[in-house]
Formats: sequence, structure tokens, C-alpha cells
Amino acid sequence: MSLSPLGRVPTIRDVAAAAGVSIGTASKALNGRGKLRPETRERVLAAARQLGFRPNTLAQGLLSGRTYTVGLITSDSFGRFSIPVMLGAEDALGAGQISVFMCDTRDDPIRERHHLQTLLARRVDGILVTGRRTEPRPSIGTELPVPVVYAMTQSTDPSDFSVIPDDFGGGQLATRHLLAMGRRRIGHITGPERFQAARLRADGMRQVLAEAGYEIAGGGPLFGEWSEEWGRQGVDILLRAEPRIDAVFCGSDQIARGVAEILRERGRRIPDDVALVGFDNWEAMAVGCRPPLTTVDMNLGEVGRVAAEHLLAAIAGNASGGGVKAIPCQLVVRESTGPVSPRAN
Repeated sequence: MSLSPLGRVPTIRDVAAAAGVSIGTASKALNGRGKLRPETRERVLAAARQLGFRPNTLAQGLLSGRTYTVGLITSDSFGRFSIPVMLGAEDALGAGQISVFMCDTRDDPIRERHHLQTLLARRVDGILVTGRRTEPRPSIGTELPVPVVYAMTQSTDPSDFSVIPDDFGGGQLATRHLLAMGRRRIGHITGPERFQAARLRADGMRQVLAEAGYEIAGGGPLFGEWSEEWGRQGVDILLRAEPRIDAVFCGSDQIARGVAEILRERGRRIPDDVALVGFDNWEAMAVGCRPPLTTVDMNLGEVGRVAAEHLLAAIAGNASGGGVKAIPCQLVVRESTGPVSPRAN
């Protein structure tokens, strides 16, 4: 901390003296408490700015009963999804000068319970729970002394508040884009059917195609794994079922990378012959794809920001109840999609 014009770190006593008020009045003005005349409050704040005074966060916490810390419990060991969520959350929490303790459960309920007890022992003001998939999961507790918000995952308890990407809307976005490019024989290769995200993305695609008078090419979605290998296998299956395919919407960028590889081997030009769309906007995958991949971004930063803002409101006593809020996805257009080539098919 830099020294003030006094040549030392200023204290609230210095601020009070400079403003010509008592220490108690200076404290109320700096903390936004008490009934003070606007001109008095402004005089104190001006004195604080001039002296370079910074309130003692620890002391403020002791007075208010808050620690200005939040716990983040995640099951995403790789950070692929939880880190963007955390960065978005920190954007919202940083405005309130709140620190975040991050705890990795590694999908172990015992570790999760341990981390929860540790965070409560540290007297965090609230807890964010996040993960690597949006599947409903058990609540971490209904009788906790602090508010809890879920992000990139959702609680099975309807009284909890959860924020997730709009997977259904993401499937719609991708499909509308492909239709706008003149594509009509659009296949879908995606992850395991047991995953809610895979089902919702397929449902969004199916609805948009039905409204336009089409069906998913090849007889329906091809459910498999979230991997490049499944992308390679899936597009082989799809090409046998529908040789004249002109677009493929993939449930993940990894799947799309595998699809792109086999399409090149089969002499299909991307996007002239077959347009290709992924999901996740995992930059290492999407930009490294040949050609760079058009994909659906889940807007995870916004998921984290909205969750953190709701948590802050709950900490302040202004919680708006439970439920699930879906954050709209965004389409990131790159070279793997374009209008149908006159030479195609």
C-alpha cells in the first residue's frame, strides 16, 4: 500500500480529523451505514480519497459478521468447464472484493463433504457448486448456514437455484445456421444418450428441422461417446445410411474433429460438400480443426457471472428463490460452414 500525504498509512482517525467529524461518523460514512447528511458523507469520502485511506477488510468483516469469501466446490478436475465458470463468477464477485476458495472433489462424495465442512469452518459467506456436466445432482445440503448456488450443474432439490447453459437452444442455433446455409440433409453425431445435454441438443435440432419440414438425416441422432474416435466411427455409419449428406451437427468439438478427419479421407470437402458444426467452442479443438470449426459456445463465463450475482443477492438477504435458469448459447462461425457449393453432390 502506498503512503498517504501524511507519510504513513492513514487511519480512520486521520480521515475523521481531515473531515472535521467524529471517528464514529467517519466509520458510518465509509461503511454506508447510519443516517448522515449527504454533504457530511461526501466530505468524509473526499477526505478518505485525498489521504489514500483503504478500509480494513478484516475489521469490516468482523463488524458485519461476514468474511468476504466464497467457496467454489467443483467436480471438474481438468477445469475444462469449471475454470471459465469461475472466471465469470470472479468478474461478479471481484466488484465486491470477495475472495474465492476453490475445492476439487474429484467426483468423490466423501471429499465433497470434507470440503464443505472445511469451507463452513472458514465461515465463507456462500458457496458455488460447479461441475463438468449439467446432469442433476444431489443437493449439498438443505440446512446449511450459508446460501448455495449451482453453476454448470443443477441440484435435484427444486428449492436450490441452478444456472446452466441452454443446450436445447444451442441445438436450435446450430441447426438454423445450417438451414440458412442451404443444407437439407443434416446428420447428428453426439455423446451418450444417458446425458441430458446430448438429449437436449438433439431435441433442439429435431424441433427446428421439423418446423422446416425435414428430419435428422440417417434415421435420427447417432448417440455414442464424447470422443474423436466416436466421431470417426459415427460419420462412417452416417455416410452408409445417407451417402448424400450435406451437413453434420456434432454434439461436441471433439466429435467434430473425428468427423472432419474421415470426411477428408472420403474426399468430401468441408464446407463445400459437407458443412460441419461442433459444440463447446473448446478453442484448442475448434481452431485446430481443419478447417477451423464453427461451433456453439455455451457462454460459461455468463453462467458463472449470473450464478455469482444470484449468490451475492442471497448473501445480502435478497434471494429470489429456487429453480433452474438457462443461459443462451452463442454460435461462433468459422470456416467449416458456408453456403452449399454449386458443385456439391
